[in-house]
Amino acid sequence: MSSKKNSRLTQRDIARLAGVSQPTVSLVLNKRGDATARIPDETRERVLRVIRETGYVADPAARQLVKRRNRLLGVFTYEPVFPSTQADFYTPFLLGIEETAEALGYDLLLFTSAPVDGGRRKIFHDNNRLRLADGCLILGRVQDADELERLLAENYPFVTIGRRESGAGAMAYVGADYAAATGLLVGRAIELGHRTLAYVGPFYDVESSRDRFAGFTATASQNQIPFVREQVRDRSPSDILDAVLRSGATAAFFEDMADAAAALQVALARGLSIPGDMSFVALGDPTRPIATHVDITSFRIPRVEMGRQAVTLLAALLDGGDVKRQLLLPCEPNDGPTLGPPKQGGG
Repeated sequence: MSSKKNSRLTQRDIARLAGVSQPTVSLVLNKRGDATARIPDETRERVLRVIRETGYVADPAARQLVKRRNRLLGVFTYEPVFPSTQADFYTPFLLGIEETAEALGYDLLLFTSAPVDGGRRKIFHDNNRLRLADGCLILGRVQDADELERLLAENYPFVTIGRRESGAGAMAYVGADYAAATGLLVGRAIELGHRTLAYVGPFYDVESSRDRFAGFTATASQNQIPFVREQVRDRSPSDILDAVLRSGATAAFFEDMADAAAALQVALARGLSIPGDMSFVALGDPTRPIATHVDITSFRIPRVEMGRQAVTLLAALLDGGDVKRQLLLPCEPNDGPTLGPPKQGGG
Protein backbone atom coordinates (compact mmCIF):
# COMPACT_ATOMS: atom_id res chain seq x y z
CA MET A 1 0.00 0.00 0.00
CA SER A 2 1.55 3.33 -1.06
CA SER A 3 2.17 6.18 1.37
CA LYS A 4 -0.24 8.34 -0.64
CA LYS A 5 -2.97 5.79 -0.17
CA ASN A 6 -2.06 5.38 3.49
CA SER A 7 -2.51 9.10 4.07
CA ARG A 8 -6.12 8.82 2.97
CA LEU A 9 -7.04 6.07 5.41
CA THR A 10 -9.63 6.99 8.00
CA GLN A 11 -10.65 5.44 11.31
CA ARG A 12 -13.68 4.04 9.51
CA ASP A 13 -11.33 2.21 7.12
CA ILE A 14 -9.32 0.81 10.02
CA ALA A 15 -12.56 -0.32 11.72
CA ARG A 16 -13.70 -2.11 8.55
CA LEU A 17 -10.36 -3.89 8.11
CA ALA A 18 -10.22 -4.91 11.77
CA GLY A 19 -13.88 -5.94 11.90
CA VAL A 20 -14.75 -3.57 14.75
CA SER A 21 -16.73 -0.37 15.24
CA GLN A 22 -15.27 3.07 14.56
CA PRO A 23 -15.69 4.10 18.25
CA THR A 24 -13.55 1.09 19.22
CA VAL A 25 -10.75 2.29 16.92
CA SER A 26 -11.06 5.78 18.41
CA LEU A 27 -10.79 4.41 21.97
CA VAL A 28 -7.69 2.36 21.10
CA LEU A 29 -6.02 5.37 19.47
CA ASN A 30 -6.86 7.82 22.22
CA LYS A 31 -6.40 5.45 25.20
CA ARG A 32 -9.44 6.76 27.04
CA GLY A 33 -9.06 5.35 30.53
CA ASP A 34 -11.69 2.93 31.84
CA ALA A 35 -13.49 2.76 28.50
CA THR A 36 -10.32 1.42 26.83
CA ALA A 37 -9.87 -1.12 29.60
CA ARG A 38 -13.20 -2.70 28.67
CA ILE A 39 -11.95 -3.58 25.17
CA PRO A 40 -10.80 -7.24 25.02
CA ASP A 41 -7.05 -7.65 24.55
CA GLU A 42 -7.58 -9.66 21.35
CA THR A 43 -9.71 -6.86 19.86
CA ARG A 44 -7.20 -4.17 20.83
CA GLU A 45 -4.33 -6.15 19.32
CA ARG A 46 -6.28 -6.70 16.09
CA VAL A 47 -6.83 -2.96 15.72
CA LEU A 48 -3.18 -2.20 16.45
CA ARG A 49 -2.07 -4.86 13.95
CA VAL A 50 -4.15 -3.27 11.18
CA ILE A 51 -2.73 0.15 12.11
CA ARG A 52 0.83 -1.20 11.89
CA GLU A 53 0.22 -3.04 8.61
CA THR A 54 -1.41 -0.07 6.89
CA GLY A 55 0.92 2.55 8.31
CA TYR A 56 -2.11 4.55 9.44
CA VAL A 57 -1.32 7.90 11.04
CA ALA A 58 -4.17 9.79 12.73
CA ASP A 59 -4.90 13.23 11.35
CA PRO A 60 -3.77 15.63 14.13
CA ALA A 61 -6.45 18.15 13.21
CA ALA A 62 -9.13 15.48 13.35
CA ARG A 63 -7.89 14.26 16.71
CA GLN A 64 -8.05 17.79 18.07
CA LEU A 65 -11.60 18.12 16.75
CA VAL A 66 -12.65 14.95 18.53
CA LYS A 67 -11.34 16.34 21.80
CA ARG A 68 -12.87 19.78 21.29
CA ARG A 69 -15.78 19.47 23.68
CA ASN A 70 -17.13 22.02 26.09
CA ARG A 71 -16.95 19.64 29.07
CA LEU A 72 -20.51 20.74 29.80
CA LEU A 73 -23.36 18.40 30.63
CA GLY A 74 -26.87 19.79 30.31
CA VAL A 75 -29.63 19.09 32.82
CA PHE A 76 -33.17 19.46 31.49
CA THR A 77 -36.22 18.95 33.70
CA TYR A 78 -39.75 18.81 32.35
CA GLU A 79 -41.07 20.16 35.64
CA PRO A 80 -39.49 23.06 37.58
CA VAL A 81 -37.17 21.55 40.20
CA PHE A 82 -37.05 24.34 42.77
CA PRO A 83 -40.69 24.88 43.86
CA SER A 84 -41.32 23.44 47.35
CA THR A 85 -43.72 20.84 45.93
CA GLN A 86 -40.91 19.30 43.83
CA ALA A 87 -37.66 20.14 45.61
CA ASP A 88 -37.63 17.22 48.02
CA PHE A 89 -38.16 14.75 45.19
CA TYR A 90 -35.59 16.13 42.73
CA THR A 91 -32.82 17.14 45.15
CA PRO A 92 -31.31 13.64 45.58
CA PHE A 93 -31.06 13.19 41.79
CA LEU A 94 -29.27 16.54 41.50
CA LEU A 95 -26.90 15.66 44.34
CA GLY A 96 -25.81 12.50 42.54
CA ILE A 97 -25.49 14.35 39.24
CA GLU A 98 -23.37 17.15 40.72
CA GLU A 99 -21.10 14.80 42.65
CA THR A 100 -20.26 12.63 39.65
CA ALA A 101 -19.96 15.51 37.18
CA GLU A 102 -17.38 17.08 39.48
CA ALA A 103 -15.47 13.80 39.77
CA LEU A 104 -15.37 13.42 35.97
CA GLY A 105 -14.38 17.03 35.33
CA TYR A 106 -17.65 18.26 33.82
CA ASP A 107 -19.57 21.44 34.54
CA LEU A 108 -23.35 21.41 34.62
CA LEU A 109 -25.69 23.64 32.64
CA LEU A 110 -29.29 23.76 33.89
CA PHE A 111 -31.62 24.64 31.02
CA THR A 112 -34.20 27.06 32.37
CA SER A 113 -35.12 29.15 29.32
CA ALA A 114 -37.74 26.67 28.12
CA PRO A 115 -41.18 28.18 28.75
CA VAL A 116 -43.36 26.36 31.28
CA ASP A 117 -46.79 25.52 29.85
CA GLY A 118 -49.28 23.68 32.03
CA GLY A 119 -46.55 22.89 34.56
CA ARG A 120 -44.25 21.31 31.97
CA ARG A 121 -41.41 22.47 29.74
CA LYS A 122 -40.60 21.69 26.13
CA ILE A 123 -37.12 20.80 24.90
CA PHE A 124 -37.72 22.19 21.43
CA HIS A 125 -38.69 25.85 21.50
CA ASP A 126 -37.52 29.16 20.02
CA ASN A 127 -34.67 29.56 22.51
CA ASN A 128 -33.52 25.95 22.48
CA ARG A 129 -29.82 25.90 23.43
CA LEU A 130 -29.39 22.21 24.12
CA ARG A 131 -26.32 21.95 21.89
CA LEU A 132 -24.33 24.27 24.13
CA ALA A 133 -23.78 21.10 26.15
CA ASP A 134 -21.92 18.00 24.96
CA GLY A 135 -24.89 15.91 26.05
CA CYS A 136 -27.87 16.16 28.36
CA LEU A 137 -29.48 14.46 31.36
CA ILE A 138 -33.27 14.55 31.19
CA LEU A 139 -35.55 14.33 34.22
CA GLY A 140 -39.29 14.50 34.63
CA ARG A 141 -42.10 12.35 35.98
CA VAL A 142 -43.87 12.81 32.64
CA GLN A 143 -41.60 13.21 29.62
CA ASP A 144 -42.47 13.98 26.01
CA ALA A 145 -41.94 10.79 24.00
CA ASP A 146 -41.98 12.67 20.67
CA GLU A 147 -39.21 15.01 21.83
CA LEU A 148 -37.07 12.10 23.01
CA GLU A 149 -37.55 10.31 19.69
CA ARG A 150 -36.48 13.48 17.89
CA LEU A 151 -33.30 13.69 19.99
CA LEU A 152 -32.57 10.08 19.06
CA ALA A 153 -33.14 10.79 15.38
CA GLU A 154 -30.77 13.78 15.56
CA ASN A 155 -28.08 11.66 17.30
CA TYR A 156 -27.90 14.05 20.23
CA PRO A 157 -26.30 12.31 23.26
CA PHE A 158 -28.68 12.13 26.21
CA VAL A 159 -29.63 9.91 29.12
CA THR A 160 -33.03 9.95 30.77
CA ILE A 161 -33.39 9.41 34.49
CA GLY A 162 -36.19 6.89 34.62
CA ARG A 163 -36.97 4.03 32.27
CA ARG A 164 -38.21 5.20 28.89
CA GLU A 165 -39.61 3.14 26.03
CA SER A 166 -38.64 3.97 22.47
CA GLY A 167 -39.76 2.92 19.03
CA ALA A 168 -36.65 4.31 17.35
CA GLY A 169 -33.94 2.34 19.12
CA ALA A 170 -32.19 1.74 22.42
CA MET A 171 -32.84 4.89 24.41
CA ALA A 172 -30.21 5.37 27.13
CA TYR A 173 -31.67 5.52 30.62
CA VAL A 174 -30.99 4.84 34.28
CA GLY A 175 -34.14 3.86 36.11
CA ALA A 176 -35.42 2.20 39.27
CA ASP A 177 -36.74 -1.35 39.16
CA TYR A 178 -40.24 -0.49 40.32
CA ALA A 179 -41.77 -3.75 39.11
CA ALA A 180 -39.45 -5.91 41.21
CA ALA A 181 -39.74 -3.68 44.31
CA THR A 182 -43.55 -3.68 44.10
CA GLY A 183 -43.66 -7.42 43.56
CA LEU A 184 -41.60 -8.00 46.72
CA LEU A 185 -44.02 -5.93 48.83
CA VAL A 186 -47.04 -7.73 47.39
CA GLY A 187 -45.35 -11.05 48.15
CA ARG A 188 -44.80 -9.98 51.76
CA ALA A 189 -48.47 -9.06 52.14
CA ILE A 190 -49.52 -12.45 50.80
CA GLU A 191 -47.14 -14.24 53.17
CA LEU A 192 -48.70 -12.33 56.06
CA GLY A 193 -52.12 -13.69 55.13
CA HIS A 194 -53.77 -11.01 53.00
CA ARG A 195 -56.14 -12.55 50.48
CA THR A 196 -57.70 -9.48 48.83
CA LEU A 197 -55.62 -6.48 47.82
CA ALA A 198 -56.26 -2.98 46.51
CA TYR A 199 -54.13 -0.94 44.13
CA VAL A 200 -54.69 2.80 44.51
CA GLY A 201 -53.26 5.35 42.13
CA PRO A 202 -53.73 7.94 39.41
CA PHE A 203 -52.88 5.37 36.70
CA TYR A 204 -50.85 7.77 34.59
CA ASP A 205 -49.81 6.44 31.19
CA VAL A 206 -46.10 6.65 31.96
CA GLU A 207 -43.47 3.96 32.42
CA SER A 208 -43.03 4.40 36.19
CA SER A 209 -46.75 3.96 36.79
CA ARG A 210 -47.05 1.02 34.40
CA ASP A 211 -44.02 -0.71 35.93
CA ARG A 212 -45.46 -0.53 39.44
CA PHE A 213 -48.82 -1.88 38.36
CA ALA A 214 -47.15 -4.64 36.31
CA GLY A 215 -45.17 -5.78 39.37
CA PHE A 216 -48.34 -5.70 41.48
CA THR A 217 -50.51 -7.66 39.06
CA ALA A 218 -47.82 -10.21 38.22
CA THR A 219 -47.28 -11.23 41.85
CA ALA A 220 -50.98 -11.16 42.72
CA SER A 221 -51.87 -13.27 39.69
CA GLN A 222 -49.08 -15.78 40.31
CA ASN A 223 -50.54 -16.34 43.79
CA GLN A 224 -54.18 -16.27 42.59
CA ILE A 225 -54.93 -13.28 44.81
CA PRO A 226 -57.87 -11.08 43.72
CA PHE A 227 -57.47 -7.33 43.75
CA VAL A 228 -59.38 -4.13 43.07
CA ARG A 229 -58.24 -0.88 41.44
CA GLU A 230 -59.13 2.50 42.87
CA GLN A 231 -58.56 5.80 41.08
CA VAL A 232 -57.40 8.72 43.27
CA ARG A 233 -57.96 11.61 40.88
CA ASP A 234 -60.87 13.89 41.81
CA ARG A 235 -61.64 11.83 44.93
CA SER A 236 -61.21 12.64 48.60
CA PRO A 237 -59.07 10.43 50.87
CA SER A 238 -62.23 9.52 52.81
CA ASP A 239 -63.98 8.39 49.63
CA ILE A 240 -60.98 6.30 48.60
CA LEU A 241 -60.73 4.64 52.02
CA ASP A 242 -64.46 3.83 52.00
CA ALA A 243 -64.13 2.20 48.57
CA VAL A 244 -61.18 0.06 49.67
CA LEU A 245 -63.01 -1.07 52.83
CA ARG A 246 -66.16 -1.95 50.86
CA SER A 247 -64.09 -4.10 48.48
CA GLY A 248 -62.99 -6.36 51.33
CA ALA A 249 -59.31 -5.64 50.70
CA THR A 250 -57.15 -5.78 53.83
CA ALA A 251 -54.00 -4.28 52.27
CA ALA A 252 -53.96 -1.15 50.11
CA PHE A 253 -51.00 -0.39 47.84
CA PHE A 254 -50.72 3.31 47.02
CA GLU A 255 -48.75 4.39 43.99
CA ASP A 256 -47.97 7.74 45.63
CA MET A 257 -46.84 8.12 49.25
CA ALA A 258 -48.85 11.33 49.66
CA ASP A 259 -52.10 9.54 48.81
CA ALA A 260 -51.25 6.76 51.28
CA ALA A 261 -50.53 9.32 54.01
CA ALA A 262 -53.82 11.15 53.42
CA ALA A 263 -55.90 7.96 53.54
CA LEU A 264 -53.98 6.72 56.59
CA GLN A 265 -54.75 9.96 58.44
CA VAL A 266 -58.48 9.42 57.80
CA ALA A 267 -58.25 5.80 58.93
CA LEU A 268 -56.53 6.72 62.19
CA ALA A 269 -59.04 9.51 62.83
CA ARG A 270 -61.83 6.92 62.51
CA GLY A 271 -60.15 4.71 65.09
CA LEU A 272 -59.20 1.92 62.70
CA SER A 273 -56.46 -0.44 63.78
CA ILE A 274 -53.39 -0.15 61.53
CA PRO A 275 -52.32 -2.64 60.28
CA GLY A 276 -55.02 -4.89 61.80
CA ASP A 277 -58.08 -3.44 60.07
CA MET A 278 -56.10 -2.25 57.06
CA SER A 279 -52.48 -2.39 55.96
CA PHE A 280 -51.04 0.56 54.07
CA VAL A 281 -48.15 0.28 51.60
CA ALA A 282 -46.62 3.08 49.52
CA LEU A 283 -44.77 2.29 46.29
CA GLY A 284 -41.89 4.74 46.54
CA ASP A 285 -40.85 8.06 48.02
CA PRO A 286 -43.24 11.04 48.24
CA THR A 287 -43.41 13.20 45.12
CA ARG A 288 -45.18 16.01 46.99
CA PRO A 289 -45.32 17.14 50.64
CA ILE A 290 -47.08 14.78 53.03
CA ALA A 291 -48.75 15.59 56.35
CA THR A 292 -47.91 12.51 58.42
CA HIS A 293 -45.04 11.36 60.58
CA VAL A 294 -46.03 7.69 60.38
CA ASP A 295 -43.31 5.55 58.77
CA ILE A 296 -45.40 3.92 56.05
CA THR A 297 -44.17 0.58 54.72
CA SER A 298 -42.67 1.29 51.31
CA PHE A 299 -39.50 1.14 49.29
CA ARG A 300 -36.93 3.85 48.73
CA ILE A 301 -35.98 4.91 45.22
CA PRO A 302 -32.16 5.07 44.77
CA ARG A 303 -32.35 8.64 43.53
CA VAL A 304 -28.80 9.73 44.40
CA GLU A 305 -27.33 6.63 42.76
CA MET A 306 -29.55 7.10 39.71
CA GLY A 307 -28.08 10.59 39.31
CA ARG A 308 -24.55 9.23 39.65
CA GLN A 309 -25.06 6.41 37.19
CA ALA A 310 -26.78 8.67 34.66
CA VAL A 311 -23.74 10.99 34.53
CA THR A 312 -21.37 8.02 34.28
CA LEU A 313 -23.39 6.57 31.40
CA LEU A 314 -23.61 9.88 29.53
CA ALA A 315 -19.85 10.43 29.89
CA ALA A 316 -19.19 6.93 28.52
CA LEU A 317 -21.48 7.58 25.55
CA LEU A 318 -19.67 10.84 24.82
CA ASP A 319 -16.37 8.93 24.87
CA GLY A 320 -17.72 6.49 22.31
CA GLY A 321 -17.66 3.60 24.73
CA ASP A 322 -19.46 0.34 24.00
CA VAL A 323 -21.53 0.37 27.19
CA LYS A 324 -24.84 -0.98 28.42
CA ARG A 325 -27.28 1.81 27.61
CA GLN A 326 -30.14 0.81 29.89
CA LEU A 327 -29.79 0.31 33.64
CA LEU A 328 -32.41 -0.52 36.27
CA LEU A 329 -31.27 -0.12 39.87
CA PRO A 330 -32.82 -2.02 42.80
CA CYS A 331 -34.96 -0.17 45.32
CA GLU A 332 -34.40 -0.47 49.07
CA PRO A 333 -37.28 -1.93 51.14
CA ASN A 334 -38.52 0.24 54.02
CA ASP A 335 -40.00 -2.05 56.66
CA GLY A 336 -42.44 0.38 58.23
CA PRO A 337 -45.09 -0.65 60.78
CA THR A 338 -48.14 -0.22 58.52
CA LEU A 339 -47.99 -3.68 56.91
CA GLY A 340 -48.87 -6.62 59.12
CA PRO A 341 -51.19 -9.63 59.31
CA PRO A 342 -54.90 -8.94 58.86
CA LYS A 343 -57.30 -9.54 61.72
CA GLN A 344 -58.37 -13.16 62.04
CA GLY A 345 -61.14 -13.81 59.58
CA GLY A 346 -60.41 -10.68 57.53
CA GLY A 347 -59.63 -10.57 53.79
